[in-house]
Amino acid sequence: MADFALTTMFVSPVGNTLPSSGGTQDLVAGKFGFFRSNYTAATAGNIAALPYFYVTQGRANTYLQGSKRSDKISGSLNTGGNNNLVSFRKVIACGTASNQITDIGGFNVKCGDVVTLTLRAHSNYIDTLYFNGFTRSVTVQAPCCDCDSDPCENVDVPGLIDSLIAALTLDAPGINADNISFSTFYTFERLGTDENAELRISGKPLTVYGQPCDLTVDPFEYDRMWFRAFVYSGPATTADYLVEDDCNIIATPTVVQRAVPATGTSKEIAQLEIDYYSYQAGYLKDIYSMNGFNQNFESYVSAGTLYDTFYIDFNAYDKDAYAWGDYVPQTSRVIIAVPQDQTAAVEAVLEAALGAVAEDNACITTTSTTSTTSTTTTSTTTLIP
Repeated sequence: MADFALTTMFVSPVGNTLPSSGGTQDLVAGKFGFFRSNYTAATAGNIAALPYFYVTQGRANTYLQGSKRSDKISGSLNTGGNNNLVSFRKVIACGTASNQITDIGGFNVKCGDVVTLTLRAHSNYIDTLYFNGFTRSVTVQAPCCDCDSDPCENVDVPGLIDSLIAALTLDAPGINADNISFSTFYTFERLGTDENAELRISGKPLTVYGQPCDLTVDPFEYDRMWFRAFVYSGPATTADYLVEDDCNIIATPTVVQRAVPATGTSKEIAQLEIDYYSYQAGYLKDIYSMNGFNQNFESYVSAGTLYDTFYIDFNAYDKDAYAWGDYVPQTSRVIIAVPQDQTAAVEAVLEAALGAVAEDNACITTTSTTSTTSTTTTSTTTLIP
């Protein structure tokens, strides 16, 4: 997160149970729990009666250092405590990424009109190659109208959409051609069979690129592919700088699902362990450019496990310790990553001291859709990039 809080990262091992007795001196390697000011176990039943509590975990490497421990945390529910809580949030793990889905409808087209569809895609990798995103266009002519009393008002909208799909799904890319086609990033289908038909555009999962072995180059990356769609009259030209409020817009794009990366995966949590390790290392903090960058580093992440994460931001407990100065006191942060089967137990203890937790996100559940009128076979079921 983009701020300056001193962060301590805890990962509860798979199968961990919160201690209900004993003290921090009894913690075996990896054992995670909450402890009172006298270093005995804190539970949901006794934590509210404390002035403050610690988040603590046993270490495997205890040379010159004891258990890994947070600073003093006190919420509004702690009896006699000096409430130093700034924020308390939870991020729910979502192991499946959601891809963007945009429906284009409300076509305002007359017979024989020239119609252009432009798509502009963005992601971390795409934006390193293309200024203002990967932009491609296709141009088609609206189908002829039926011969009735007012032919110009009876445009075949499904036929227009099918023409757009046919152009979009050609192997060759659109204008400004290179070796990348629309099908690299999108799938297309038509929804509906009358004048209210819509063109559905779904983003594809991003390719997983090879990860470097150098731990200093941030091998885990949050990335998603999102795009904008423009439908306007007339051909596309390289001289026009297409913007969202183009005056020739003749259809309305609606984002029905936004692209969101997967969260709480074991790879993400393992990267956070590395990123925040030095804040709690008693010695040998250097990160060398090799796999064995620190022999004292401990990881409690289990591959393939989803982790809910709790974020606790707080000020120093003893505020009187601050003397006047030309500075801003620095906050602290505790990140607790727990396998989802442990979330309820951890949340019960924290809420007993800090109050109700705010949830930052909810997993997006996408239902599969198919269309027998589409010229391509597709599904909007989400996939992991």
